[in-house]
Amino acid sequence: MTGTGCPRSSEGAKTEKATEHDVPLCAIAGYENAALVITGHGSTRNPDSAAPTLAHAETIRHRGIFAEVATCFWKREPAFREVWQIVESRDIYVVPNFISEGYFTRTVIPREMGLSGRVTVRDGRTINYCEPAGKHPHMPDLLVSEARSAALGVSPTQTSLLIVGHGTGLDDNSAEAAKDQARKITRTGCYAEVIAAFMEEPPLVAEWDKITSQPNVVVVPFFISDGLHSQQDIPSLLGIRNGGDVLHRGPHDLRGRRLYYGAAIGTEPGFADIILDQVCAFQTPSG
Repeated sequence: MTGTGCPRSSEGAKTEKATEHDVPLCAIAGYENAALVITGHGSTRNPDSAAPTLAHAETIRHRGIFAEVATCFWKREPAFREVWQIVESRDIYVVPNFISEGYFTRTVIPREMGLSGRVTVRDGRTINYCEPAGKHPHMPDLLVSEARSAALGVSPTQTSLLIVGHGTGLDDNSAEAAKDQARKITRTGCYAEVIAAFMEEPPLVAEWDKITSQPNVVVVPFFISDGLHSQQDIPSLLGIRNGGDVLHRGPHDLRGRRLYYGAAIGTEPGFADIILDQVCAFQTPSG
């Protein structure tokens, strides 16, 4: 493992999306009698918001690591409380597919799923509550990979990278998580500058041209899914006219700069490995 790597700018890299994520996965074995439950937020307004969680579950299911792989959601069926009617295994690992550790992972999920701590023993079952996917220590690798894919062939030394979160109105930890990722990537020296920007608190993503200094700007939404925020709200704030088309990454010639737009980080295929690694990293407290 080499750590967070700088985006390549070679000509040969321009024609295909980078797929290596440089995530140090553990030896995931010994779970053939266990179940994996991936919890997501979901949405009543946008059914596609659950798509990444469902896709990652399907990827893991095909690998045959667990006896069962199930999903449940806050605002989509099956609900958090309903998943215990679906899962039959006695040994269960729950991984929240959330960007940060905050209100949902600390309060809502434990309350709704009846969890009493990191390990809950109930009705003959042992439920192991893992860290949220977004807390994985190599999340910067995925962010760099997505940024590289969004702006293939563009020199990172002439590029500002914006990690965009929601900001005020949601859990404060969400904003801090984006800032933390920006700090970690900054330390690698990959990009000329790395900035955490937000929809509803300074620094505002709508003022991206004022808070950046480089001729190229790459924006990566720090969200689990390509939902309304990443498909419509953020592109609109950036000034991208066809804001609903997240696949049209650019370049967009706007405000005297060249702007590139990435997909929500939770849609990265490498997120399935992140989820698995959170299971493997789980350690039952001694005593």
